[in-house]
Amino acid sequence: MKRLVKNNVSWIGKIDWELKKFHGDDYSVNHGSSQNAYLIEEGKTVLIDTIWKPYDKQFRENLEKEINLDKLDFIVVNHGEVDHSGALPYLMEKVPNLPIYCTANAIKSLVGQYHHPEWNFKVVKTGDSVDIGNGKQLVFVEMRMLHWPDSMATYLTGDNILFSNDAFGQHYAVEELFNDKADQCLLWNEAMKYYANILNPFSPLVARKIEEIVALNLPIDIIAPSHGAIWRDDPLQIVNAYAAWADSYQENQITIVYDTMWDGTKQLAHALAGEIHALDGDTVVKVFSISQTNKNDIMTEVFKSRLFLTNSDFMLFGLLPISIQVG
Repeated sequence: MKRLVKNNVSWIGKIDWELKKFHGDDYSVNHGSSQNAYLIEEGKTVLIDTIWKPYDKQFRENLEKEINLDKLDFIVVNHGEVDHSGALPYLMEKVPNLPIYCTANAIKSLVGQYHHPEWNFKVVKTGDSVDIGNGKQLVFVEMRMLHWPDSMATYLTGDNILFSNDAFGQHYAVEELFNDKADQCLLWNEAMKYYANILNPFSPLVARKIEEIVALNLPIDIIAPSHGAIWRDDPLQIVNAYAAWADSYQENQITIVYDTMWDGTKQLAHALAGEIHALDGDTVVKVFSISQTNKNDIMTEVFKSRLFLTNSDFMLFGLLPISIQVG
């Protein structure tokens, strides 16, 4: 069932409360997530992305309850990764000639995954636009390596909505959809976790892309990512957060990560934490066992620390095997 975002723009995605992991086993999901797709009904009817394959039939059925699929004018695929495009093949069975607007790299991704070179692809690049009627346009902005080579964002003029795909998202289920309805502590923790574990390696690119978006001088009233809450209350707060996170971000925190066989290294880690606290009571000190704590949660703490310390027992002339995860 579609849910109103603004004017003639609706959310038509999937909130997945049961999801526990993402990117295989690489990313832990503690509070559910969502795959966000959007439907624009102006002079032209446009779909922004789909959801992933486990829910492809549900997605198409829900869409068919809202519109006649033959009335779709085109679909925008902001990124070809399966969590955004997984429902596309099942949808295209019904509308095989539907134009697909995406980057040149996205065509390679989609054809490589789904083996349909005959699909009606329309290549776009930064600054390209398409008229959708009622005085509104979609403007495309390439987002290469944020976090894949084919990624882009799509901006809707008039309503001033940035469909940002993987940028500015979180793996966090918000039934009410919007950031002002979310638990703020969870929202920001999950937003930072998402950045620290997925986008942090591309921080120099993030900084440059934010500068590029700002230079376009586009008014932004809503940022609608592909995962998690939609930013409608002060949406630029997440853009400003990304700018800060991309700029050698640090909090007054020291994180200690250890592994141990017989608790000796554990005792050392906690003793070290106590000494640091005694020297500087204002510094936040956190201690984690690598074998007892999720690696994504640890990396979030490491990301915001001004100092990171690790220690481990040795076995067979090397670190304990579990310790390799820290690197």
